[in-house]
Amino acid sequence: MKSLGRTLKDAREQASFTLKQVEEATGISNAYLSQVENEKIKKPSANVLHKLATAYNIELEVLLGAAGIIEESNTPKTKMLNSIALSSQQLSSEEEDALMKYLKFLRHEKRNG
Repeated sequence: MKSLGRTLKDAREQASFTLKQVEEATGISNAYLSQVENEKIKKPSANVLHKLATAYNIELEVLLGAAGIIEESNTPKTKMLNSIALSSQQLSSEEEDALMKYLKFLRHEKRNG
């Protein structure tokens, strides 16, 4: 499991944001954000995590789990969904369409068993 700091830094870099841009978007100082990313602050408040999840377009549960605030599920399905959540900004529209088609297929198969 990745640490909260690593998770946040990866999410920020995937979104191509600087710490200053995140500060402007969230109101959280870039010095504080740097301390969280560098593990000097290990458990920021849920409010801070909510702002960052919104800014990075990732599930709040991912950050709450990485911070140890909630128990993180380690099922393969959860790992896959978390991975998709972290990389969703990099999906092309064709990839999004393919994922949706596959999900519909899986649901159809489950119903028709």
